[in-house]
Amino acid sequence: MPIDPALIEITSYDGPGYRPLVDFQAWRVAVLNFIPDLLPENLTTMQRHDETDEVFVLLGGRCILFVGDGSGREDAGAVHAVDLEPLKLYNVKRGVWHTHTLDAEGSVLVIENRDTTTANSPTCPLTDAQQGSIREQVRRQWGEG
Repeated sequence: MPIDPALIEITSYDGPGYRPLVDFQAWRVAVLNFIPDLLPENLTTMQRHDETDEVFVLLGGRCILFVGDGSGREDAGAVHAVDLEPLKLYNVKRGVWHTHTLDAEGSVLVIENRDTTTANSPTCPLTDAQQGSIREQVRRQWGEG
């Protein structure tokens, strides 16, 4: 017998890219799956969130999270890579430049404020050197890219 949806909502997403699954009061839970835009050679910008931390949990496949140590509005600074481990929680602090690459099987749970939008999440272009650093870090960690 099915459970009344007023008691529990069951949802999933296995399509490409980012999809919010639950919006409730101040928070949002979404899934990010592989899309070609996330290949290392296609990463040309970083994003930061001015009003919220953002939490990532690797559900399947592989994901490298890149964070910039720059504090400027236009420069991500030096790019550091973290190869996510399954089911560990990675909290990118508010105001930290970040981006990520996923392999073809990559799936990541994302938790953030519900009102996170492009209006409060600026992007900055990656320099050629930063793009090269990202590709090199993927080669070192995954042996590809």
